[in-house]
Amino acid sequence: MSIPCVNSGSLLIFTTYLTKVMSYLKTITESIQTKGITRHFLFWIGIVLLTIPQNVLESEQPYISTLVYKVCVLIPQILSSYFVAYFVIPKYISKKKYAISLLLLIIGTYFFAVLARIFIIHIGETLVRKPPFEQETLLEIVTQLRLLLLHYVPALYSTVFIFLAVKFFMNYKAVKEKELLFTKEKVASELKTLKAQLNPHFLFNTLNNIYVLSLDNSPKTPKSIEKLSKILDHVLYRCNTKYVSLSSEIELIENYIELEKLRYDDRLQVTFNNNIEQDGEIAPLILLSLVENAFKHGAGEDSGSPKINIDLHNTNEEFIVVISNTVATVADRLERTPIGLKNIKKQLDLIYPNRFELHIDNSPSVFTVTVKINTN
Repeated sequence: MSIPCVNSGSLLIFTTYLTKVMSYLKTITESIQTKGITRHFLFWIGIVLLTIPQNVLESEQPYISTLVYKVCVLIPQILSSYFVAYFVIPKYISKKKYAISLLLLIIGTYFFAVLARIFIIHIGETLVRKPPFEQETLLEIVTQLRLLLLHYVPALYSTVFIFLAVKFFMNYKAVKEKELLFTKEKVASELKTLKAQLNPHFLFNTLNNIYVLSLDNSPKTPKSIEKLSKILDHVLYRCNTKYVSLSSEIELIENYIELEKLRYDDRLQVTFNNNIEQDGEIAPLILLSLVENAFKHGAGEDSGSPKINIDLHNTNEEFIVVISNTVATVADRLERTPIGLKNIKKQLDLIYPNRFELHIDNSPSVFTVTVKINTN
């Protein structure tokens, strides 16, 4: 009896194939460990529970026999699902290696169909049938292409498609949740940055004015310190929520106006019309940013007798603020869009998307900003 020789080429092909199989099994193991073995286990339990009743109705065999045969087919279904989902698709199809993908799918389909038939004949029938009985040989199984194609391939790939659909849904859901979390974190970060942009010159000038008042032993000193502390308390500690009460924001700008008046004495005229009918909620520091912008580019650039008018009113559906300030003469004005208004618009876009209107009227002598917010 002669011993067949194995050439080096065949050995290399077998070794390469075995390496790929081991890599595939490693990928499956890592995926299950990463994504949670519980979810995978529950999915396959669900497949069994969904398909066994159908198999029982279609078969005249006892229930236990149907269960044994189902488990025999389930193992190749599991292997083929992981083979396609975690090996063929990510390593070849997603990289547009379609020829190799098709070849692997054909080989894998044939292999798992044969495996399912072997499990049915040599494991399932051994467990449920009473001997003696004839069994198909391995050669007969691997050559029954018609039987494999018509009966085992559909049984395998119906489950593979369900597995891929569930996997796609879970991945899509996870991606959307990550995108939503990223968007929320980005919005929160941008809002935090915008809120932190309280003009440092205001703080410096206010502290300097309070210092001068203290040197003169002015009775305004304690009141000024109190108002500044309230502003800082509100900005630093009470603006960490998406909305704050409208009354607190109004108190904030009233304190701000009183402190700014220290810089300009009697040459600045501020008119504040508070026509708020009922308290509500508003994004923090929106009003302060608008008022600060009027002082900075109105009173701050007008060396004459600047005037600032602030009008607030609201209804059940809308909050409206109109702020106007006189501007410097044409020769002294700077042709630019105030950076503060850009930041205000960004903040409004983030908190009130498609729910606000921002109008700017830049006339030769008066600069007016109107903001309307839909509060519904």
